[in-house]
Amino acid sequence: MADLVEQEVYERWLQRKAVAHVRRDRNRGNLTATNQEYKIAIHKAVCESEGVDAYTGEKLDWTLLSQYDNEESKKDGRKYKKKFALLPSVDHVGDGTGAANFKICAWRTNDAKNDMSLNEFIQLCKLVVQRHS
Repeated sequence: MADLVEQEVYERWLQRKAVAHVRRDRNRGNLTATNQEYKIAIHKAVCESEGVDAYTGEKLDWTLLSQYDNEESKKDGRKYKKKFALLPSVDHVGDGTGAANFKICAWRTNDAKNDMSLNEFIQLCKLVVQRHS
């Protein structure tokens, strides 16, 4: 991924993601969460991802980092958001109250999975496939 995005852009993304997840997890009661620990865990997840969505195997579009524009999104709605379906995002493995543990997946996948465990998400996906097979 390093060859797809400038180091400065990646580091800024990594910092923002760590801060956001620490804030969320502290609100959930994880008072031991630190920005440094989360940055390390997120970076590890990025390396382990090998550039693909951990759940679907789709190739992520790392060039989309830091490209999202809220004003454009407000103006074009779903059409705009759809362009960012493969934007890399950080997903918790667990509820965020334990040690930092993340997977990297597409924004679309993360949005669909929401706060479900992997097993809950798989069961939901099976129901959708079953219904439409």
